[in-house]
Amino acid sequence: MSDLLSGMRILVLEDEVLIAMDVEQLCRDNGAADVVVARNLAEIDTDRAAMEFQAAIVDVMLDGTSTLDFARHIHERNVPFVFASGYTDLDEIFAAFPDIAVIGKPYSGSDLVEAGAAAAGRRPA
Repeated sequence: MSDLLSGMRILVLEDEVLIAMDVEQLCRDNGAADVVVARNLAEIDTDRAAMEFQAAIVDVMLDGTSTLDFARHIHERNVPFVFASGYTDLDEIFAAFPDIAVIGKPYSGSDLVEAGAAAAGRRPA
């Protein structure tokens, strides 16, 4: 693996347990210092998230609840993130977040890591 996420503290918003575990391990394998997984928005203090994380991987829907307001909040506070989602109606996402990468499920681990690293201004060596 690589060190594209070296030293970063990453938030993963994902409601599917197995996917969340895979993404957490993928981030760690790529150098993340810490990975915090939240399965719903109630687990996250939105204001603190903007101060505590260097990047986020955000599923568009968590247990039927949209994460777009949360994404808007961290975007306004310059927290780099990517959407990783199986959500099929992407027009709203692209309109609201034209500069944010959307990685569709199922995705490859390298695509997700590279998109997250690119969002945080890191490029492969």
